[in-house]
Amino acid sequence: MKKKKNHYHHGNLAESLLDAVDEIATQFGLEAVTLRACAKLVGVSPSSAFRHYVDKRALFTAFATRALIQLTDAMSTAKVIAKRDDKNAFKTVGIAYIAFAIDKPAFFRAMWREEAIYANDDHYKQAANNLSKQLTGGFADTIDDKDPESFSPQELLAWSAVHGLANLFVDGPVGNDTSREQKIEKAAEMIDALMPSFH
Repeated sequence: MKKKKNHYHHGNLAESLLDAVDEIATQFGLEAVTLRACAKLVGVSPSSAFRHYVDKRALFTAFATRALIQLTDAMSTAKVIAKRDDKNAFKTVGIAYIAFAIDKPAFFRAMWREEAIYANDDHYKQAANNLSKQLTGGFADTIDDKDPESFSPQELLAWSAVHGLANLFVDGPVGNDTSREQKIEKAAEMIDALMPSFH
């Protein structure tokens, strides 16, 4: 008899359900995600899942919050690494943003789907504000910024470019049938083309 998989450690069911969202959404799309499907994948009863998330919208809100936090952390870490290795910080942070989307497409798709989440949730709003500070703060403090409270044209250009290419890789026609390495190389070339705009 095949033993039923148990994906979570006792006391960590809420996080394990978010892992299940990622797994299901990556394979089948966000539309395929339900609390019951996540509970089944984790190996618990639906009632256990509903004790953590009252409905699918609450589950998606927590998932989107996790995505925002992870992207913010990825950008911050990239800046630290660039400084340590004496590399171009803007390029390193931009590539980190695009790599996040390539590596975690379900998270990338979920972040701003306000029609599917509780956008007024305090944790979600805090995570969104933290990412916004990174983006308006000189694109993680990698380009000149006179007003960290609002988007400058340069910041908008930087975000539009990296987010746009990330989106084209995840959902669009760019990069089909190419490896992760080839996508990152294409991203680096695009960012190189952007560089003169920030001098």
